[in-house]
Amino acid sequence: MNYKIVADSSCDLNEALKEQLNIKLVPFKIDVDDKKFIDDEEMNTMELIDAMKNSPNPVRTSCPSPGDFVSEYRKADNIFAVTISGQLSGTYNSAVLAKDMIQEEEPEKFVHVFDSRSASIGETLVAMKIQELIEKQLNNFEIVEKVESYINGMKTFFILESLDNLIKNGRISRTKGLIANVLNLKPIMGSTDNGEIKLVENVRGTKKAFKRLIEIIGETGEKFEEKILAISHVNAFERAEELKNEIQDKYNFKDIILVKTAGLSTAYANDGGIILVF
Repeated sequence: MNYKIVADSSCDLNEALKEQLNIKLVPFKIDVDDKKFIDDEEMNTMELIDAMKNSPNPVRTSCPSPGDFVSEYRKADNIFAVTISGQLSGTYNSAVLAKDMIQEEEPEKFVHVFDSRSASIGETLVAMKIQELIEKQLNNFEIVEKVESYINGMKTFFILESLDNLIKNGRISRTKGLIANVLNLKPIMGSTDNGEIKLVENVRGTKKAFKRLIEIIGETGEKFEEKILAISHVNAFERAEELKNEIQDKYNFKDIILVKTAGLSTAYANDGGIILVF
């Protein structure tokens, strides 16, 4: 049987992962004022960052349509789709509707859609788990069961260098954003069990925030030797590399991967943002 993994473009990849995974990304569309971006391999994220910095308005994103997913679902007999958290976007609903559409045409086709309840590198880890289980030749229903269990155990955290996009999009008030800037507060954010964004802690200063994030890994995780930790960054390679090295020194993860964000994750996390999932 032939298999394919389909994900939206929140799933951030590096060149090694692109070669490793049998995956196709369905792009988001991103608008900043009159500038329009398609979140594919040709997109220039630095142009997006500059556009966001120069605009007083919120970034607008459009999720892939059901038709976009249907086009990819046609390309294999067995499809596993992964989407950004359904609490953050309508992409999961779009992918499920596409499943219903394609199975009306081809009732024998297998399609399952996973809500990652995460974003960015969290989606990537889910796709990697699917690929691992396919290569072990598990049947489709075993893959679904084990991947859903994997998603239930994932931890997602992120630190934003800039709160501008959260303020512009109304996720925090301008007053709270001003106070955070004046006090040099760096919020450590995370995901709830159902994939919503939550505040984990407010920490004063960037260095202290990243030190505290490393401590939180130990407080919230276990059996690190069985897990892969993934870090994605928005134009912050040196900081992400330093974080990776410090985590390697403290914990015995099976592997740690480092990835640069593509368009959608860049729009969410903004310049300097770091996302960490394990």
